Amino acid sequence: MPAKIYSDKDADLNVLKDKTVAVIGFGSQGHAHALNLKESGVNVIVGLYPGSKSIDVAKQYGFEVLDTAEAVKKADVIFLAVPDLLIASVYEKDVLPNLTKGKALLFSHGFAIHFKTVVPPKDIDVIMVAPKGPGHLVRRQYQEGRGVPSLIAVFQNPSKKAKKVALAWAKGIGGTRAGVIETSFKEETETDLFGEQAVLCGGASALVQAGYDTLVQAGYQPEMAYFECLHELKLIVDLMYEAGISGMRFSISETAKYGDVVTGPRIINKAVRAEMKKVLKEIQDGTFAKTWIKEAKTGKKKYHKLLTDGTKHPIEKTGARLRGLMPWIGKKNLGGAQAAY
Repeated sequence: MPAKIYSDKDADLNVLKDKTVAVIGFGSQGHAHALNLKESGVNVIVGLYPGSKSIDVAKQYGFEVLDTAEAVKKADVIFLAVPDLLIASVYEKDVLPNLTKGKALLFSHGFAIHFKTVVPPKDIDVIMVAPKGPGHLVRRQYQEGRGVPSLIAVFQNPSKKAKKVALAWAKGIGGTRAGVIETSFKEETETDLFGEQAVLCGGASALVQAGYDTLVQAGYQPEMAYFECLHELKLIVDLMYEAGISGMRFSISETAKYGDVVTGPRIINKAVRAEMKKVLKEIQDGTFAKTWIKEAKTGKKKYHKLLTDGTKHPIEKTGARLRGLMPWIGKKNLGGAQAAY
């Protein structure tokens, strides 16, 4: 059965009218939620740790910036807009001691709640509002009078008003303009992690590198391998994004279509599908979360080594040189944190 899609008419911003909301963190999602809510008429404060580089930025936007603990004390709804593995320490140090009955905790991803790195008191509402897009897109779409489709979820609801608060927040950031779907913390977390690992990041990166290696090892020029296995991927993904897989196939040649439907299942074969099921099982039973949390607590040595090894793959050198010939490809700032705090 298709999920119900909530729109502007289903949400009431007045639910937040007499409340103070605190956005803890001012990175990708944090700044977008804070600015959009403020422009929607919501009273927003920002909580940051002393010395945070984001303090001056938030103040320049006109926000009252407080130490995290003070922001939690003052707020009715607290949005923890910090990285998954940082949430637990921020919560234990500054949030939990200042939570009182009737407040609400809000997340944009279910990791901390689902894997119990945060275990909130039972008299606190716990909700999620998760836009299906990065913060800069959430902000830009709002400014253009549109919105990014979003998910909401309710984990605890002692006030009996948690869903109304989630919908009001989604409306405040522009989500209900595009459509909001209700899910659960479990479903959002497990599907999000699986998508990242098996398809969007892990699967796509490994597929591109393997295709490049196969062509270069067969004697073809690295430049040709780069164009065919990485550069043109955007063209295909854009077509899928705009019109689905069938729409993409409508726009490509007969030869490409034939190769797609005949050869695709040979690449993503039974063995690959079986491995995907293993990956999903490891997410569902907590193996991935435990491994990632342990990796973080022990200095992230393996993580950093694998990332460094990835930067040394020959496709990176080839790509950097070829992208230099294409001035229309905007240069991305890769130095900023995803969720500054």
